[in-house]
Amino acid sequence: MASLSMSDFKNHRERFFSQMSDNSLALFSAASEVTRSNDTEFNFCQNKSFYYLTGFNEPDALLVLLKRDNKTQAILFSLPKDKDQEVWHGRRVGQEKASQEYGFDQCFTLDEQNDLISQYLNGLTQVYFAFDDKLLTQKVFDLLAQVRSAVRQGVKAPSQLVDASPLINEQRLIKSANEIELMRQANYISILAHKRAMQQTQVGLFEYQIENEILHEFTRHGARHPAYATIVAGGDNANILHYTNNDDRLNNNDLLLIDAGGELSGYAADITRTFPINGKFTEPQKILYQLVLDAKSQVIAAIKPGTCFITLNAIANECLTKGLVELGILSGNIAELVEEKVCKRYFIHGLGHWLGLDVHDVGDYHMNESRQQCREFTPGMVLTIEPGLYMPLDDNTIDAKWRGIGIRIEDNIVVTQQGCENLTQDCPETIADIEALMAN
Repeated sequence: MASLSMSDFKNHRERFFSQMSDNSLALFSAASEVTRSNDTEFNFCQNKSFYYLTGFNEPDALLVLLKRDNKTQAILFSLPKDKDQEVWHGRRVGQEKASQEYGFDQCFTLDEQNDLISQYLNGLTQVYFAFDDKLLTQKVFDLLAQVRSAVRQGVKAPSQLVDASPLINEQRLIKSANEIELMRQANYISILAHKRAMQQTQVGLFEYQIENEILHEFTRHGARHPAYATIVAGGDNANILHYTNNDDRLNNNDLLLIDAGGELSGYAADITRTFPINGKFTEPQKILYQLVLDAKSQVIAAIKPGTCFITLNAIANECLTKGLVELGILSGNIAELVEEKVCKRYFIHGLGHWLGLDVHDVGDYHMNESRQQCREFTPGMVLTIEPGLYMPLDDNTIDAKWRGIGIRIEDNIVVTQQGCENLTQDCPETIADIEALMAN
């Protein structure tokens, strides 16, 4: 299975070290297992920032980054080797292997963390940790209290606490060449899954049967898990943005909206395609679909370093508004409708978001006073572009021919030095290409 090398994770740690003040310590917690029912757990999903810095995929571990006298150490605390536990719950990496294969400077068991970290903290100035991690926050305060209790013995506790989240989030926002290549592969697998879904869809099947085809294709190519709950929404269900019931029957002359992406070595793809269940678009479906596709194409053509979501939203708003006026769905002065963003009545979500280890990835959008995303794009950012139009079945303000149609088309885009790369360009999106694929 494709993955980053241990040197990539070490590089991530080195980049974070470079942001730390001298005589400081940073703490990053692994995730814990989550109970599904009684004594069974959900599939384990690692804390993404911890994973970004370690590549280590066991629960309850703790990473310590120590920077003292401008020398750095990466120290891991993790579960010990235990034959009795491992025969029931699976093999553990252990401390020796973690040191040898994961590139940590020192590795200890979880039971050793309190005493050793208290020693590390003595004489330091700053502690970095994620303030929104309640369990880790409590651990930090407990450790600091432990250090301060020995002040009469000459021990000195750090006096400055720094939120690590903005630092690690900014670092994660700009992907390395190796991260982008891994996301390219995640998209390749996800594209195969969307093609399979188009080819397997038939009138009378259930949405969950198509979901199964998608998950099968993910797994067949090494993406063991979906990056998020798969949306397979037939007909009017597509007008529910986060529809995941996936339990309705697929009806003739309806569209099927599929929002699905695989996760490969922790990195997400996020693709949406909308296509006719019977393989042929009706005329109203064609018209609305082409309008959404035109908006997406115009937006992606404008992506380059220096632009921002404000510019892209203006392009999508103008394209969709003009189209909806031409169709009689909106009426009035086009300039005023654009200014008032009236098309949001039918395009009800955002145009896109950052993508990476999380499907809605971390990173500041730099919101201005008008709550517009004004951050300029720079090479290495990965984002989605996903315009849509949603015409609910019960909306009696529009002509009956539009009702029950929900369309979204979503691509994954890398900002490059010259412009952008569409990681999703090989996933069928034109009316002709979709109908040709479904006819085979």
